[in-house]
Amino acid sequence: MTIGVFLLLLGVPALVVRLGGIELPIALHTFVFGLGILGAAFVLGAAGEAAEHDLPRSLSLAILAFVAVLPEYAVDLLFAWRAGTDPTQAQYAVANMTGGNRLLIGVGWAGVLAAFFFIHGGRTIRLPRSISVEIAVLVIASFYSLLIPLKGNISLIDTVVLFSLMGFYLYRIAGQARVEPMVGGPMAMVTSLSPWRRRSVVVALFAYAGTVILASAEPFADGLIHTGVEFGIDEFLLVQWLAPLASESPEFLAAIYLVWRGNASAGLTMLIASKVNQWTLLIGSLAVAFSISGQTLAGLPMDGRQREEVLLTAAQSLFAVMLILDRRLSPRAAIPLFGLFVVQFVFFSESVRLVLSGVYFVIAAGLLLQRRTAFASALRAGLFASPAHFARGDREDDHEHAEAESQRPQPL
Repeated sequence: MTIGVFLLLLGVPALVVRLGGIELPIALHTFVFGLGILGAAFVLGAAGEAAEHDLPRSLSLAILAFVAVLPEYAVDLLFAWRAGTDPTQAQYAVANMTGGNRLLIGVGWAGVLAAFFFIHGGRTIRLPRSISVEIAVLVIASFYSLLIPLKGNISLIDTVVLFSLMGFYLYRIAGQARVEPMVGGPMAMVTSLSPWRRRSVVVALFAYAGTVILASAEPFADGLIHTGVEFGIDEFLLVQWLAPLASESPEFLAAIYLVWRGNASAGLTMLIASKVNQWTLLIGSLAVAFSISGQTLAGLPMDGRQREEVLLTAAQSLFAVMLILDRRLSPRAAIPLFGLFVVQFVFFSESVRLVLSGVYFVIAAGLLLQRRTAFASALRAGLFASPAHFARGDREDDHEHAEAESQRPQPL
């Protein structure tokens, strides 16, 4: 309980400084808001666990992912809004979106695997049958996103398509069966409350964490960027990598919290849900913000570099979704996930972006050929299978896993 109260209180200084308009030295300013994000992320993870008492796990994790990624929306939509009257801001909107998406996979997915290994000694993370819904939506969104660099803009037509995909995703996961979670720590007291009190507390925790994150994300990112500029780092690269790293940190930390609580599958599922969110709703929202601000029906324009960035992000997305077709993520996947990301993080030339896009596409094609049966099965299940199908499959998987554990030789 003491730890829970401590994490709640971490966000208070950030709210006081932001709402009170208090001016602090840049280093202290950044530290205060960073602590706020840290505390809010762990509160989110705990609230997400408690929410599973009343919602299907996929839906509760999707809500957790959305609240955690609010800073990314706040920063990216600000750039898109500014681009409506200042065309030079368009490059930053696309840079922030592509950087955030690639960080989510290259650092987030690999980071969950690493945390699972170092905290629990685990290796392969098994995902639930219901992840087929996320896989199906990501496959469709990733193939569709290949059209965006060909068109050279993010248009309101893209908004309609991508928003529709997000709506379909929410419809599919909302109907899934609820599974009674095992909740410990401070949340055990919350889940023991009567239903309406429990739900009120969970909603309040989500609202509090979301408020702290929204209050902290922009000043934290600005502080990091200001520090980077002082060290002579290019502003475009800071917007593409450092700002998204700050705005994505709540969901990374929330995922690590779930791993620490012994639920690596939920941590990874949350990041996959976040990828669905950012690869549909966020991209579509950029065109809306640009159109309203600029009072135009034209799409958010992209130059040659931005087309390459979107192409590379789409290629990485296809590669990543092929890795989880069998509903597992193993340590072998962490090497290309993180390794290929580091290359693009270090080298920024056009040739590197195009070569890496080709590498991602080739590996994705090879995985698709190798796992074509799993691909067809995941699409079919993700688009058409009933909630009962997923629940029955998860019970069978749990039974097989328990049998395998019982047959494993025990140490003397």
